[in-house]
Amino acid sequence: MDAVTYPTKNVIDFIEGDLVPLRVRFDAKPLADEFNVKWTPTLIVLDPKGKEHHRTVGFLPPEELIPSLMIGMAKGHFDQERFSEAISLLGKLLAEYPRSQWAPEGIYLLGVSKFKSTHEPKSLKEAYERLQKDYPSSEWARRASPYRLL
Repeated sequence: MDAVTYPTKNVIDFIEGDLVPLRVRFDAKPLADEFNVKWTPTLIVLDPKGKEHHRTVGFLPPEELIPSLMIGMAKGHFDQERFSEAISLLGKLLAEYPRSQWAPEGIYLLGVSKFKSTHEPKSLKEAYERLQKDYPSSEWARRASPYRLL
């Protein structure tokens, strides 16, 4: 990723603007063991307390790296019950990277975040309907299938 993804201007801008990057070799003890890093590249999105919220293993091109990091950050907000931040970030992910491999998960998490913040089940059904329309064979469409009954 050093040759293709990391030198890309929008990747540099995103990482410098929104993250605190730390590079750890797969054999760097004790961090590699603590975070179970067995292969490179392994990208882990942590919150400020060091809790993991998202992980990818293997090469990601520039157009997939940013949405991967965004979904990780949104999961962190969600896990900390900061639903408005998760909703905002997921909206941005879906607007800027609608064909990303992370978009179906983003739609699902957006629906759940909206439900958790409003307790309105219609957001869950909307997520299901959008997933069925745009990503019907995705894992996330299957996970959302119970919401069709709402």
